[in-house]
Amino acid sequence: MTIEAQNQIRQALSKVIDPELHKPITELGMVETIEITNNLIKIRILLTISGCPLKDKIQQDIQAALQAELNKLPGGKLEIEFGVMSQAQRDNVKKIIRGGREKFIPFAQPDSLTRVIGIASGKGGVGKSSITVNLAVSAAKAGFKVGILDADVYGHSIPRLMGVLDQRPTAIDQTFIPVENFGVKVVSMEMFKPERSDPVAYRGPLLHRVLEQLLSDAYWGDLDLLLIDLPPGTGDIAISLGQLIPASEILVVTTPQIAAAEVAERAGRVAHQIKQHILGVVENMSDAPCPKCGETINLFGSGGGAETAKRLSDLVGANVPLIAKVPFTVALRTGGDNGEPIVLVDEKINQIFKDILNQISIRPKSLVGVKLGLAT
Repeated sequence: MTIEAQNQIRQALSKVIDPELHKPITELGMVETIEITNNLIKIRILLTISGCPLKDKIQQDIQAALQAELNKLPGGKLEIEFGVMSQAQRDNVKKIIRGGREKFIPFAQPDSLTRVIGIASGKGGVGKSSITVNLAVSAAKAGFKVGILDADVYGHSIPRLMGVLDQRPTAIDQTFIPVENFGVKVVSMEMFKPERSDPVAYRGPLLHRVLEQLLSDAYWGDLDLLLIDLPPGTGDIAISLGQLIPASEILVVTTPQIAAAEVAERAGRVAHQIKQHILGVVENMSDAPCPKCGETINLFGSGGGAETAKRLSDLVGANVPLIAKVPFTVALRTGGDNGEPIVLVDEKINQIFKDILNQISIRPKSLVGVKLGLAT
């Protein structure tokens, strides 16, 4: 085997991308040996973990990448042998994917280009998780690289809504790879419980640690947008997000009901107190046409979103807009139960979420509520 032939094979293998880490297998040190004897190309690939769930995908991609090299050999054959990395090799992979740094929260770094948006509500049951999921999937459809962190530790529902029930992240020691569906990377506390039905009974300090670990131990890759589905209320997780990622922003979700709007306002007040920028308000379960007669139905009242936006605007001294009204539809509920976000099948609803995305994608010129890197 000549060095030139070996280099050609290695060059071909450099086009094979690890389906979870999204880096070339040659860069990750997964190609241990390359041998060419007569008409046989034999390579040994080291997987990051034993029983890698995407082993077959890697094998198929290698075969496709080396087909041109096999065609150069009369009756060319390919033999792929799989092994598992040592601890030192796994440590090197973790350094590569973290850019040579020790464990850290990538979104809290000054050079991070990821927009981190917490989806908040003052109370439960307003459809905050549904808004999170459909906004994420709509953004992925539009070409953005998107992630969802289900930070509702007690009432996590994102896995069902995203169609990833019972799926668990691939773990490389203390680093894990988010589950992916519809082009969106997903991490939830539910994925780490022995059983889905097990309750989570954590108290304050531990909640902060859980959020920190979910942000730092996951390998998210390069994201344009990270949506964090916050628990309802104004407790530990909401405050911890502002501490761990000071540049994070908040999108407040309410229903048209005035009573719900009054509670939703409190979520915005906490964000303002910890110097987070409030992007705006989304009113969920808004007026919708009757499917039989076409008459408008306001099942949950009206005016809640506008009232929340008005009160928060008065609070921060700047315009906090009512960004959108998402109509109440049975299809949105059934889509969530079935793990099929409605934006995949209903273009009218998808357009609403595209409009939300367009509005929050533009950073406002106002510096109200934004931390400045100045010292006096």
